[in-house]
Amino acid sequence: MKVVRHRTSAGPTLAVQLDDETIADLPPGVELAELLATDGLLHDAGEKARRTGERRALARAQLMAPLDPPTFRDFSTFPEHTAGSVKLLDPTAGLPPEFYEIPTFYFSNPYAIAGPHDDVPVPPGCELFDYELEVGAVVGRAGQDLTVEEAGDHIAGYVVLNDFSARDVQFHEMRMRLGPAKGKDTATTLGSVFVTADELEPHRSGASFDLEMEVRVNGELLGSDRLHNMAWSFPALAAYASRGTVIRPGDLLGSGTCQGGCLAELWGRHGWGHHPPLQPGDVVTTTVDGLGGTRNRIVAGSPSHPIHPWTSMATSLAE
Repeated sequence: MKVVRHRTSAGPTLAVQLDDETIADLPPGVELAELLATDGLLHDAGEKARRTGERRALARAQLMAPLDPPTFRDFSTFPEHTAGSVKLLDPTAGLPPEFYEIPTFYFSNPYAIAGPHDDVPVPPGCELFDYELEVGAVVGRAGQDLTVEEAGDHIAGYVVLNDFSARDVQFHEMRMRLGPAKGKDTATTLGSVFVTADELEPHRSGASFDLEMEVRVNGELLGSDRLHNMAWSFPALAAYASRGTVIRPGDLLGSGTCQGGCLAELWGRHGWGHHPPLQPGDVVTTTVDGLGGTRNRIVAGSPSHPIHPWTSMATSLAE
């Protein structure tokens, strides 16, 4: 099943995508996470929408992110991306051994989730604005301390993900050996459609799926990869996320950036002059086979207001 979410006079409304041209509405006010929380409820609601839901032209729908995830963990699973990105700060660096020890992640901002066609503002104070092409897995069943074998049954489906990043802000804050935080805090766009896990089974390749991933800026292809090149599977991500805690319906687990999927990696491999950072007016387009994609225009953001400590080491020592 493919599910979209769009703006209507009654508010945000889920709909089943019937074909490339038509959607059928579910009742307004129903959210994807609540349908995922009960086994079979999404299927039943979708089947009812196919029979009785109001039908609309997909091309005329004002599409939103398919869900508002309560939490968003973004992992790092593509070794070639990581190997290229670390060269940005150290040209002699290689893939850190920890990459194959744990599927590391950071928590990002669920309030920053944006729609597949929304404008994306440049974050305050950012001069090195970047995109990141990923796929996100959506948790369908709650679980805690799951094994990898168990965790596969807790993934309900998938969505395209573009994690926009303020690189200069990110690098500055991570000198404190924390983060990233503000560097990832402004916008993460989700693809136009949530695709249930069964839809991707024909594309199964090892522990992942053989899906082509592409990202373009102003129509120019800048990066491509295949999803099955991820070194950690989505069940492994869900299992690690559940370790010592609970994952719940609607939680979003990002694959991390694919090879060639962001400017930071291209800068690391080819130098800072390889391609300019994103600027207002640029249009970033992502596509993933079977999952749709995003198309976002970059716009000017808010100014950065000064923030200062109320005291400093020098002042404290003088006193």
